[in-house]
Amino acid sequence: MRSKGVLVFVLLSALTAYYVYLPIPNNIEERWKLMLADSFFRSLSHLAELSEWMGLLHYMKVMMFITIAERVVPVSDERVQVSDESFDGVEVIVYQPTQRQETEELRRAIIYLHGGGWCLGSSRMGPYDLLAKHMVTELNAVIVSVEYRLAPAYHFPAQFEDVYRVLKYFLRVDVLRGYHINSERIAVSGDSAGGNLAAAVAQQKDPEQHVQLKAQALLYPVLQALDLNTPSYQQNQHMPILPRTLMVRFWSEYFTSDKSFLRAMMANRHNNHESAALLKFVNWSLYLPDSYRQAYNYSAPPVVTGKSSVHSVGLHHLLADPRASPLLVPDTALRLLPKAYVLTCEYDVLRDDGLMYVTRLRNAGVDVTHEHYPGGFHGALMFTTWPTDFDIGHRMMDNFVSWLKKNL
Repeated sequence: MRSKGVLVFVLLSALTAYYVYLPIPNNIEERWKLMLADSFFRSLSHLAELSEWMGLLHYMKVMMFITIAERVVPVSDERVQVSDESFDGVEVIVYQPTQRQETEELRRAIIYLHGGGWCLGSSRMGPYDLLAKHMVTELNAVIVSVEYRLAPAYHFPAQFEDVYRVLKYFLRVDVLRGYHINSERIAVSGDSAGGNLAAAVAQQKDPEQHVQLKAQALLYPVLQALDLNTPSYQQNQHMPILPRTLMVRFWSEYFTSDKSFLRAMMANRHNNHESAALLKFVNWSLYLPDSYRQAYNYSAPPVVTGKSSVHSVGLHHLLADPRASPLLVPDTALRLLPKAYVLTCEYDVLRDDGLMYVTRLRNAGVDVTHEHYPGGFHGALMFTTWPTDFDIGHRMMDNFVSWLKKNL
């Protein structure tokens, strides 16, 4: 009887190890910790797929457990004052130094946009709360974290519109004066989908807006939906924490809940004649460094003709909208942008989005600092709190804040 118990234990241990183990590259630090974390994400994804297949809950409703599990109540402490505010009807969390002396110089400010594929995430998650407070204390800055609406309840452009409304409201002279902010030291920043939104609002030029952004900081940003088969999508399609299938699903849900469009995007056969005219802006054979494209042959994504979800009302134009895909703006628009910090990770499906944007920004004459992590993986900046506390996440945070300190 005892031998049977031992056999069952050994079999269960072997099955667990088989499920947890992933062939992760050796230069990724703390590999087993990442495997364990990813096994949780994969398990939740499988549960979400099953739930949706059974008609119980939408896939993203189940995946929201990640956001709920990380949720905290941001509170003030001896150094940082935290308050819930509404900027032009959009919920924000404002972090600012607790003490202010009359002789103190005007402060920096950063509008920060959380990641989560436009479907998940919240400013109220522990890692974002930690990051905001760290920026306040290190930079003597005011941080505005935006709680924009999420898909699938709200599709594009709702997320962009929320963020842009916050930006325009915050840049009003009277608002800046109320927070004791230097109007020449303001940045917008975000990670992943938040990096997408940060890049998109930084590109907007309102002639009535007198205060301009000094900098944009984009952390492993997602920047284009036209080619979902770039070398990084191919190389990292099964990598933690963001496999290709999940990123494509985020894109699809951002635009629509039409499952036929999801299937078209999965096959990279979702471009219509309008978006096809803009493929030149995401041609990775032109914009990626040689070392990233040598092993791959460029083939432009096919253009779908005839009746399909790609040609439905709305989607016909959304794919070509630079507010969704900031890489689609022409060079003339890029020349007007503020200095940029772009963080990319080697083991990330979005790596090439960031690399192409760096190339195009530099070609347009924009001052760009590009920080690439050869052992980095998507979402690492979120892994700064127990039990998923990674050294690389803390290094990313420190280097990002150091750049802000020198450039903002």
